[in-house]
Amino acid sequence: MTNSVAGSATPPAPKRIPREFTLHGDTRVDEYYWLREASDPEVKAHLEAENAYTHATTAGAEALRSALYDEMLAHTEQTDESAPYRRHGYYYYTRVQEGQQYAIHCRRRGSLTAPEEVVLDLNVLAAGKAFLGLGAFEVSDDSRFLAYSIDDTGYRRFTLFVKDLQSGVTLDERVERVVGVVWASDNRTLLYATEHRVTKRADTVWRRRLGAADGEPVYFEADELFDVDVDRSRDGAVVFVHSEAKDTTEVRYLSAAAPDATPRLFAARRDGIRYYLDHRADRLYVRTNEDAPDFRIFSVALDAPDEAEQTEFVPQRPGVTITGLALFENFIALAGRRDGLASIELLRAGSTTLAPLAFDEPDYVARIGKNDEFDTPVLRYTYESLVTPPSVYDLKVASGTRTLVKRLDVPGYDPAAYVAGRIFARASDGTRIPVSIVHRRDTPHDGSAPLLLYGYGSYGICVEPVFSAPRLVLLDRGTIFAIAHVRGGGEFGEAWRVAGNLFSKRTTFSDFIDCAVELIDKGYAARDRVVIQGGSAGGLLVGAVLNMRPDLFRAAVATVPFVDVLTTMLDPSLPLTTSEYREWGNPEEKAAYDYMRTYSPLDNIRAQAYPTVLLKVSFYDSQVPYWEGAKFAAKLRAFTTSARPVLLKVNLEAGHGGASGRYDALRDRAFDFAFVLNEVGIRQ
Repeated sequence: MTNSVAGSATPPAPKRIPREFTLHGDTRVDEYYWLREASDPEVKAHLEAENAYTHATTAGAEALRSALYDEMLAHTEQTDESAPYRRHGYYYYTRVQEGQQYAIHCRRRGSLTAPEEVVLDLNVLAAGKAFLGLGAFEVSDDSRFLAYSIDDTGYRRFTLFVKDLQSGVTLDERVERVVGVVWASDNRTLLYATEHRVTKRADTVWRRRLGAADGEPVYFEADELFDVDVDRSRDGAVVFVHSEAKDTTEVRYLSAAAPDATPRLFAARRDGIRYYLDHRADRLYVRTNEDAPDFRIFSVALDAPDEAEQTEFVPQRPGVTITGLALFENFIALAGRRDGLASIELLRAGSTTLAPLAFDEPDYVARIGKNDEFDTPVLRYTYESLVTPPSVYDLKVASGTRTLVKRLDVPGYDPAAYVAGRIFARASDGTRIPVSIVHRRDTPHDGSAPLLLYGYGSYGICVEPVFSAPRLVLLDRGTIFAIAHVRGGGEFGEAWRVAGNLFSKRTTFSDFIDCAVELIDKGYAARDRVVIQGGSAGGLLVGAVLNMRPDLFRAAVATVPFVDVLTTMLDPSLPLTTSEYREWGNPEEKAAYDYMRTYSPLDNIRAQAYPTVLLKVSFYDSQVPYWEGAKFAAKLRAFTTSARPVLLKVNLEAGHGGASGRYDALRDRAFDFAFVLNEVGIRQ
């Protein structure tokens, strides 16, 4: 690492044990396949050696890391409280206290001045643990019992517990590998989904009464492409059992008042058809992509949906994607996307016209917020942008009056000192790709500034232009931050998603490269000071573009990167593999194999000059195993013709999301940002 190498650190050289994989007449050789043996002491020793090398190589940035951490902490309100929300007569909220890693979940009965009840203190649960993740948090209708799930390794293997909030005692109920939970309206029956012990595919829905020795199966999903989950309508009347593949869904439902009933199938699955149900006033509302790629909504009678005539509710509209539906007693809210941005629309009582909420900034994200009450005159929504901190609003639907309930307090932050916006880059096929940008107002726009460019572009997921207080340490040092909203994401609906998956996946990578070139050409970045970043499927993006255009970037940060695409997708025993076939393809099929072979980052490393690379993996990652990044680092070092280092940083105590404690997460961010700043020549 130019100007940042400390001493003469030597990179680890893991042993090479060639292993051949032949399929469809093609042979691949993996010299580092042995690194997947997590229980092998040599593997652990190698990962520790990688950490030692990374520590030694970046030792010169230690003072900068410390300074960045202190600045991030200075921008953090360390003792704070969330906006309270109302549910069944209680106000629920979380609070954090200075010096504590985790949130405390609390409630007050009847009013915000009532005595506080601590519902769940995650700091107590985390005592003696290096990691803690909260999954389910569901309170029974009578407000007595809390069903919650905890992961204490980072592997996203959650265990369900039930706490009696009257006595404060945690009951003997304990269920392993739970992924979703709802209460029935009897306040004693839980319905939940569990995952397979090895593949982690959520395959079974259960019911269980408190005090029962075990649960009983409600539904088993045999198709390896599908996962199951459970949900409950906002009015509390109906429980939904979802089966979902990447492009197809199927829903069953039952009355929440009759949890022992057999769920009724709404409509049998058909390839490519997705639909989602909700309930209000004895009618099912159906959001579907049938004959409407960006979704439409209709309703049918609850008791006889097969025979009932469909009532069109919201038709498909050009340029508008419907991403969510929120039903209330006297109004309806739609979440969606318009012009690549998030939107919220209201249908007020007595009106047939959808009214969009208006927002002032050119680039932002707005979401329907925590609304647990069905009979309410108020819609809660959240709003933020690259320069506006997360804000919670209550909107009186009838009058249109809105109240700011809570805005994240960011000490030492002056929004007037920063400017954010959106430009469009031109892709090689002429498509306009939006790019969100933020920087200090006094940062020069003359092609001299460093740039951190972030990308993802998979699963139809939108990378929203959210605010980040830690990011201020980059902006205050003259770095521009940008997000390339490449195809494969969902910014412009279904067409945007399918333009960057399966046999069009390479479009995601070429879009990202085109965005980088455009930002340089428009003077947003210096050609030799562009750093790229992505995580998980975004790490795949980083790995792919490094092989395609290593000359374009100064450095890269890839977090939990999905870079060993073919080997992983050819192993159905691994978590997530089979359910991912409809995103990447099934390489057992020759056409899919051949196409994936053209971009799989590990399989396309070749002798060329690579930039500095920081790879970050987690030992307990269940989604992208640590060995993908470890193998990529070893092979990249073996092939690069440059003298620039390849670093591997291994979190030995976390999973896919990294550190769970808020202070630990800040230290991780300080490490990343110090790496970025060092690479672009900023060292204080």
